[in-house]
Amino acid sequence: MRGSQKAGGRRTSSRRTGGRGTGSRGAGSRGTGTRRTGNQGALRAVVGRIVGAVEWGLRRRGRSSLLAAVTTCVEQWRWPVVPGAPAQGSGGPVGSTGCGCPRPDCPTPGAHPFDPPLLAATTDVRMVRWWWRRRPDAPIVVATGDRVSAVSLPLEAGRRALAYFDTLGVSTGPVLATPSRCVLLVAPYTMQELAELLVAQEWVPISLRFHGSGGYVLLPPSRTAAGAVRWIREPGADAVSGAMPGAGSGAGSGADAGYEGGPWLPTVSVLLEALVAASVAAPDGARLSY
Repeated sequence: MRGSQKAGGRRTSSRRTGGRGTGSRGAGSRGTGTRRTGNQGALRAVVGRIVGAVEWGLRRRGRSSLLAAVTTCVEQWRWPVVPGAPAQGSGGPVGSTGCGCPRPDCPTPGAHPFDPPLLAATTDVRMVRWWWRRRPDAPIVVATGDRVSAVSLPLEAGRRALAYFDTLGVSTGPVLATPSRCVLLVAPYTMQELAELLVAQEWVPISLRFHGSGGYVLLPPSRTAAGAVRWIREPGADAVSGAMPGAGSGAGSGADAGYEGGPWLPTVSVLLEALVAASVAAPDGARLSY
């Protein structure tokens, strides 16, 4: 009996020893978990560095594209420019409006001139390069009325108008898009000329806007708080493949072709009626947007 009890005791002791062995395995599992956590942390750090490097490269590429675009604008096209207010992320230092200007209720965040003002717009290459070296992310603001003007309408209405012009074989010249608007660049016009054209229309909706003397437009590859500005039809690309500027659009449409080495621009009179019709079908309210 004693021998049996002792043997049993030994077996019990063995089971206890086994328990301790199980405890050792548990400690090993905890060690493995610690190593896994450390590996995950290291992996996240590596991924973070890679993402940071990619974002830095994209920012640098974007800044180079902006400088190249603004240099072309002033050197080749002779369009006066000024840096715009920078777009800010939501919750930035100036609030949640997304604009670098001090106005808390800015209606066009990151899409307007600020400092210097629009009156400072110039074609002086040295001045322009100095501006963009100091503010490499600034949008490109072109002062309209002297070398170039523009007409803008809601984006969907603009697409319909472009399709209509293509059907007729009318060249439109450069066309760009903001997140909400389609902007057609046209030859400079006077306020008197525009007034005479508008009087001839039965009704002109407020969604159709004119960027003439004292106005401005943003050029690609600028980025506003709402998104990127991009070309729909780049300067020099005809609206219809193989069409000469002014083909099918009347004698006056090519009057400003080759304007001092800049892109060919149609006259507003050629495009106005179709743009009015397209804007009537797609009003966008009274709130200013860009």
